[in-house]
Amino acid sequence: MKQRIAYIFLLFSILFSSAPNLTAQMGGMINPVKFSHKITDDGKQIATVSITARIIDGWHLYDQNLPKGGPVPLVFHTDKLVGAKALGGFKADKQPESYIDDIFEVEVREFAGTVTFSQQLEITDPKAFAYEGYLKGQACQDNCVQVEYDFSFSSKQLSKAMLAIVASEPSATGTEESSAEAETDSTETAQLAATDSLSTATTSASFSEANYWAPVVDQLKAYGDRNQKQSTAGLLYIFIYGFLGGLVALITPCVWPMIPMTVSFFLKRTKSRKAAIRDAMIYGLSIIVIYVALGLIITAIFGASALNNLATNAVFNIIFFLILVLFAVSFFGAFDLVLPAKWTNKMDSKADSTTGLLSIFFMAFTLVLVSFSCTGPIIGTLLVQAGTSGEIVAPAIGMIGFALALALPFSLFAIFPNMLQSMPKSGGWLNSVKVVLGFLELALSLKFLSVADLAYGWGILDRETFLALWIIIFALLGFYLLGKIRLPHDTPLEKISVSRLFMAIISLAFSVYMIPGLWGAPLKAITAFAPPLYTQDFNLYDGEVHAKFDDFDAGMRYAQETGKPVLLDFSGFGCVNCREMENSVWIDPTVKGLLEDDYILITLMVDDKTALPNVIEVEENGSVKKLRTVGDKWSYLQRSKFAANAQPYYIAIDPAGNPLSASYAHDTNISNYIDFLKGGLKEYEKRQKELAK
Repeated sequence: MKQRIAYIFLLFSILFSSAPNLTAQMGGMINPVKFSHKITDDGKQIATVSITARIIDGWHLYDQNLPKGGPVPLVFHTDKLVGAKALGGFKADKQPESYIDDIFEVEVREFAGTVTFSQQLEITDPKAFAYEGYLKGQACQDNCVQVEYDFSFSSKQLSKAMLAIVASEPSATGTEESSAEAETDSTETAQLAATDSLSTATTSASFSEANYWAPVVDQLKAYGDRNQKQSTAGLLYIFIYGFLGGLVALITPCVWPMIPMTVSFFLKRTKSRKAAIRDAMIYGLSIIVIYVALGLIITAIFGASALNNLATNAVFNIIFFLILVLFAVSFFGAFDLVLPAKWTNKMDSKADSTTGLLSIFFMAFTLVLVSFSCTGPIIGTLLVQAGTSGEIVAPAIGMIGFALALALPFSLFAIFPNMLQSMPKSGGWLNSVKVVLGFLELALSLKFLSVADLAYGWGILDRETFLALWIIIFALLGFYLLGKIRLPHDTPLEKISVSRLFMAIISLAFSVYMIPGLWGAPLKAITAFAPPLYTQDFNLYDGEVHAKFDDFDAGMRYAQETGKPVLLDFSGFGCVNCREMENSVWIDPTVKGLLEDDYILITLMVDDKTALPNVIEVEENGSVKKLRTVGDKWSYLQRSKFAANAQPYYIAIDPAGNPLSASYAHDTNISNYIDFLKGGLKEYEKRQKELAK
């Protein structure tokens, strides 16, 4: 046991030493900035809130209002401001150090030591006063850490003299001064307090004035838009993944030997073959019920909204990454994932002491517990995929597929017992199945690390690094299948079977296939998994398409100025189908030409974690929802304007925001995509001619 623990510790030491920035980026191991806050007032009308940052030696904190393309600036956000209004934004008590950064090639400003940021408030109702907000920024040394700090102030912190003042309406002069100062301070956060709504918000473009934000669901229905059915297709894929996972689980050392033993038991416990078949069917149904219950429990714990947020949540994606690595290590033979023996013994005794249907159910439960060391990692991977799909019933659907495949042979062999004789015998090949699964788990784990890395912009797993790791993993898998590598529970190979040889050829060929990707080759076969091409440092390929805008309002204003139609691309850093469309459809010369020459392409990342300058409150489905990040804003736009929430989602619109055709979802048929783009252009030309009459 101690040796196994040492192996695990060594593995994770190597893992984290190969990615030294991970712990720093997550902020779990180091906190370079200590924050504190306070409020003072003049006893009359003005209060000053102060937030002090104490930066440890050798580190620096970036200033506010940094140029675009530079490091992450310090931003102050307001969640709630009641009984007061801000007289400008936060200002530092000293000048930052300013210089031209060699990497970003822009002027950056940073603070070291201790710095205090202060903001003045005009108190209009002392007794009702409440101010809540938070700041986000970046502190760097050799590594960079994202810093965040919540602050809040209440009437209890005001002086007695201030509280004695009767609440008064803000003066017109004060309002003008506040507005004038807000215009000169791009970090102003008080203009959107918690009581603001989307219709009154005044960010870079007022949504109430921007008619192109208006819903167009009825117009889409007139075009016969069918993309609202994407979720059903997504659940079908989850079911198929679950079913395939169940088939794989069948040929593991924990399940395969149980099939003939269990079926023989049913055939021997009763003289009636009909009764034996009935018992085997109930046994299979019990397996399905147990696994579906597990899926429902996962859904109940997380809920619909939480499951949807798992897709790009950094903490969950890192946890999923570590879980899959742990599963891979288990499959490699370093240790076994087993449930407590008393659980298995208890279920076994229940099966012996009870009769009838209950006895069969407890037998099924015993199988589930005994086989956990092999099925656990497969189930865990399936639940991770289902959980991040965003569909509330996805875990249960995935478990239905998994359990159906797992239960099928027990019923099938009970109906046709002669087939038992043709089953391959147990042997070393079963352990080889586990090891192969271990390699696949290890490769899949990198996808979850990549999703978190892209959504938060850490830069620890760019495309070259990802491909290099996959090349090594699949090369090692090929050598393992050829018998060149042996793991703890493997038996020596006297000869290599034909099927094993072909699998080795496929694995090694796949590894060689990925090598040109290190220099920018598109690699269409894995575009759904690998990070996008723009993360590649050294790229000899120039066939990719880049959006002209990543901001809806800016892109629409440009379209109105130029009189060109717009193609909206709702995408996401964690969207595998988006990457597949970009690297298999967009790179087609005809598609590329249409996107770059005939349309204004606007790509909106719905999982962009960049904080908005101001928190925006919107009313949706009868409740108030806060939009904190850029991704929140674009996700709300897609839901409110187009009544859709799946990605990729493509929609051609005119400069006024009206659709030119039905939307387009994930479909890699290039001819269909060209027809979609040309159809939008044809409709736009038709409308232009009608306007010209």
